[in-house]
Amino acid sequence: MVNSAKIENVQFGGGGVGSGNNEDYAIDMSNMPGTPAERSVTPRSKSQSMGYQLHGTDDGGHTGYEASTDSPGLCAFILTIISYLLIVATFPFSLCLCIKVVQEYERAVIFRLGRLLKGGAKGPGIFFIVPCIDSYRKVDLRTVSFDVPPQEILTRDSVTISVEAVVYYRVSDPIAAKNNVEDYSHSTRLLAATTLRNVLGTRNLAEILSERESISATMQSSLDDATDPWGVKVERVEIKDVRLPVQLQRAMAAEAEAAREARAKVIAAEGEQRASRALKEAAEVINESPAALQLRYMQTLNAISAEKNSTIIFPLPIDLLSHYMKSGNGNSKSGKNGKSKKDLLADDE
Repeated sequence: MVNSAKIENVQFGGGGVGSGNNEDYAIDMSNMPGTPAERSVTPRSKSQSMGYQLHGTDDGGHTGYEASTDSPGLCAFILTIISYLLIVATFPFSLCLCIKVVQEYERAVIFRLGRLLKGGAKGPGIFFIVPCIDSYRKVDLRTVSFDVPPQEILTRDSVTISVEAVVYYRVSDPIAAKNNVEDYSHSTRLLAATTLRNVLGTRNLAEILSERESISATMQSSLDDATDPWGVKVERVEIKDVRLPVQLQRAMAAEAEAAREARAKVIAAEGEQRASRALKEAAEVINESPAALQLRYMQTLNAISAEKNSTIIFPLPIDLLSHYMKSGNGNSKSGKNGKSKKDLLADDE
């Protein structure tokens, strides 16, 4: 197995023979354990002006950048010498332009003549730059939150809804945030709106209303994977509001009201059934002892009198009155029979 090899003059031409777009590359394949996992491609012609080396891709497919180690050229060397001479000539006034300060929550990415400076991002605190040849960009590392504009989404069950969300993110790699994307903040906002539409478009309305936590977790994972090459870490995604059409709201309200009324009727019927069973058992207990009925009457009168009512209705059992009704009917019949006998004797006389 070949452990080290160096292939030079590999041409990449997009314009055909004689187009002038071909470039020479040196591909260093050393320190490779038999797999192309680590490779270094060093530009030697026009691409040297980019000022960094491209180090393949890692396990996640992300491209990494490091400061260029090759010589910047004679012109850059002369400009650097002149800048240092100007600093010395104007000392100590030049310190106002050379010394910069970044806060605890900030980092500074420095470019010298367009090339990424070695050492990575600077800060927090004081750092030194060379005027005229150095430029720096501040990157805020604090968590940033923004509202995703209302998105008109068609769910899987063909219902149009308007959804709002809130996204929290922060910059985890200042160098990637400045080198890999033009505007990481604007790109993250656009990607959040697109991800919201894509995720909710695969869900039913009932799932969107009841499974907000799982939807938020899915969106957070998808956004975090997509923004990782930009040096952005998406910390949290929350569904802020779900707006339904007015007609759908009325239909859902009517359906919920009908369901509640149906459940209320079922519960009332079950209560009546249980009450009737309890009354039946109570009647059987009272039937075993006639005195228990009289005690129940007395308890009822006591409860009524405690409320200070002016009218008290005392219930009487029909069985108690039936005896008096029978005796009254017997007296009336005997009276009629006696009167008829007197009338007969009077007629005979």
